[in-house]
Amino acid sequence: MPHPNDTRRITKTSLFSWIFYRNVKLQVLALLVTVAIALMRVLPLDLQKRIINEAIGMKDLDKLFLYVGLFIAFRTAASGLKYVMNLMQIYIGERTLVTIRTRLYEHLLSLPIQFYRRTSPGNVIAYLVTEFIPVATFIGQSVTMPAVNLFTFFGVAGYLFYLNPELAALSISVYVVQLFVLPQIQKHFRRANRVRMQHTQELSGLVGEAVSGVHEVHSNASIPLESRKFGVALNNLYKATIRMNAYKFGIKAVNNLFQNMGPFVLFLVGGYLAIKGRFDLGSLVAYLAAYDMIYDPWKELMEFWQVYQDSSVRYRQIMRSFDHAPEFEQCVQGREPYVLDNDLEIRDLTYVVGGNIKLLDRVNVSVRGGEHVALVGFSGSGKSTLALCVAQLYRYSGGNVLLGGHEVSALSKQDITYNLGMVAQHPFIFDGTVRDNLLYSCEALGLQGGSCADGGDPSLDKLIETIQQVGLFLDVLSFGLRSRLDPEEDRELVGAVINARAAFQAEHADGLTVDVAGDIEFFDRTEYSRYLTVAENIAFGAPLKQEFDPEHLHANPVFVEFMDAHGLRPYLVSLGSNLARRTVDALGPEPTADMFGQSPVPESEYETYRTLAIRLDSDEPLSANEEGMLVKLGLRFVPGLHKLAGMSSEFMRMVVDCRDDFGALIRERDPDAFSFFDQSEYIHNRSIQDNILFGRVRADSAGAEERVSQRMYQLLIMEGVLEPVVEMGLLFQVGSMGDRLSGGQRQKIALARTFLKNPAVIILDEATAALDNKSQTRVQNIITSKLKGKSTVIAVIHRLDVLRFYDKVVVLKAGRVVEQGGYEELMEKKGALHELVQGRK
Repeated sequence: MPHPNDTRRITKTSLFSWIFYRNVKLQVLALLVTVAIALMRVLPLDLQKRIINEAIGMKDLDKLFLYVGLFIAFRTAASGLKYVMNLMQIYIGERTLVTIRTRLYEHLLSLPIQFYRRTSPGNVIAYLVTEFIPVATFIGQSVTMPAVNLFTFFGVAGYLFYLNPELAALSISVYVVQLFVLPQIQKHFRRANRVRMQHTQELSGLVGEAVSGVHEVHSNASIPLESRKFGVALNNLYKATIRMNAYKFGIKAVNNLFQNMGPFVLFLVGGYLAIKGRFDLGSLVAYLAAYDMIYDPWKELMEFWQVYQDSSVRYRQIMRSFDHAPEFEQCVQGREPYVLDNDLEIRDLTYVVGGNIKLLDRVNVSVRGGEHVALVGFSGSGKSTLALCVAQLYRYSGGNVLLGGHEVSALSKQDITYNLGMVAQHPFIFDGTVRDNLLYSCEALGLQGGSCADGGDPSLDKLIETIQQVGLFLDVLSFGLRSRLDPEEDRELVGAVINARAAFQAEHADGLTVDVAGDIEFFDRTEYSRYLTVAENIAFGAPLKQEFDPEHLHANPVFVEFMDAHGLRPYLVSLGSNLARRTVDALGPEPTADMFGQSPVPESEYETYRTLAIRLDSDEPLSANEEGMLVKLGLRFVPGLHKLAGMSSEFMRMVVDCRDDFGALIRERDPDAFSFFDQSEYIHNRSIQDNILFGRVRADSAGAEERVSQRMYQLLIMEGVLEPVVEMGLLFQVGSMGDRLSGGQRQKIALARTFLKNPAVIILDEATAALDNKSQTRVQNIITSKLKGKSTVIAVIHRLDVLRFYDKVVVLKAGRVVEQGGYEELMEKKGALHELVQGRK
């Protein structure tokens, strides 16, 4: 989408240049509508005079009906046209705002990394989303609003002069005085609005910083400190907003004052003229209506002026905040992106930051195509900085980085993405599915005309191969096994799951699955399951209707009747009371989010149960609602997971004994309410894994999840449905910034998406730091066996035991290369690398 002025970047574009950008025809059409609106407003004025003088005064019914009909027609047409004009204003403003936001967003993403290190995400979001709203309003109204109101104002003013020039001149003089008074107040309003925006920016930055650093806030219990900082910023914004609105409403007060003074002058002078016979009654009525009407366009013009002042201040402030030039060209111009050889030459590379601090000082490294080079050194030695300069994430201050003979700083971002991939120590995972994140690099490359190694999007087989290589396969399989099937839509898969269950149960009965038998608690109708909730144990099934789910079961009339009939209520209230007290005692007044992992009380309900626990200690009688909350807590208790309390064997036996009665009651009252556990039937609303195992994995068995996943892998292969389940796992939603994934899983995804892209040069910045030893070894084997001689690899290394797999080791200290060469060669020299290795032992 072209910029309205292609020779200037978005932040240099004036607000007024957007008014007619791609909107000329629409604005002209809207202008014609405004002319029609003005005519429809002015023409009825003279009809009022005619109704009084010619129809009522002459007692002419035909003229009365005619003039009244015309009056209604003109007013109706004006209202309809005003509706059309408003829609056109919204359409023009919002369409243009889409372009502005899109172009500004592209500009923001192209800004240097350092810009975002000093700019809060909260500020960027606030500016891009909320602060632009008045700008769209102004752009939409910029032509039609002043036009329709100026046409109307001067049309009505002309009619006033037609009726009585002297009285009209006196009446209009009120508005002339306003033109001198209002600009003075508006000048103060603009200044106050700028201050308000600055404080809004500070508050947004503070919130964004606290949210981004919430782990640090929790680990330091610094909520009071952050709250105090927030309170100061909020108070500043509060004062600035009050001050701005004082001027804003001052403008309205001046307008209202002069509006109220107008009728006084009109009645005094107009009444005098009417008494003296110089003004007939019809003319006086028409003049009163016209004078009353002239204020509306004037008021709307003043309001539009306020919108302009507000939007211009916001627009300038936003553009000034983001008025930075990108460090590198984004797209190639006049040629195809380079496909470069993967040899790398670093000559006298220097990187200087503020205060003339040299993070890199004349670094020289030569890398042949397909060679693997390890960067090592103590913290602060410049390893990551060197990697980031090679990856064009930093613009180096001096020297050269030549990729395939081309200067990296002179290449476009498009050239870089065609030839290079990078995995960071803390990779960013985007909200969406695992598959979305795996294909992120390939999709981005495809949008720029390139393709991954195999051409196009990688196939499912290629995805599976890659996630197996990085050790992500069992994680993805686990995600798929946690998925739930629709028995109607997934009949074939449901049948395969039932078959896999039968095969697994047969192996277990024959003693062939000893390796995982101790990892699973099987569903047994005659035994209490420690890995099901109390509610699931009572039903020995899974609810299919909302009114029977764990959040509503305690209040369900059918269940309440059953619970009381079988004497379960006292036990559930006692269990809930015990859980509430113990949870509150264990977690304290301000628990952190990670403390709720094995808590029966979710974080969102903690304060409610904390208050209830205090009530329990007071020995005051509980209300029906409070008792219901305790029953609800008792029903969600899972003994195998929630270690804060135990259950009596007597209650567990009661639960098992009443299962048949509950099943019979539900089948009679609501047959579709539950999917009961039956070895021959698929359990609706339960995961694939639960269905195959007909049980739950024990949380107290170390390594159980991995062993069970391996066994599931074998069973799914036997049934020929491994790929559909893996595909379901690839559709697992990772959450905002991948917060539903572990650190190791995030790094595996980052590695896999770079391997799928298969670029000529790969930069690994401590890319396996979050992986366990087994996964690290697996990834290193892939790098060594699959990439050596093909892709050039520059790796910042934290585990020195893998250095022997690299062709060259570069040792940095204080931003300088102190030695480089083969691992064995450097170790024999007993220099810096030897010292580093020995120091790590």
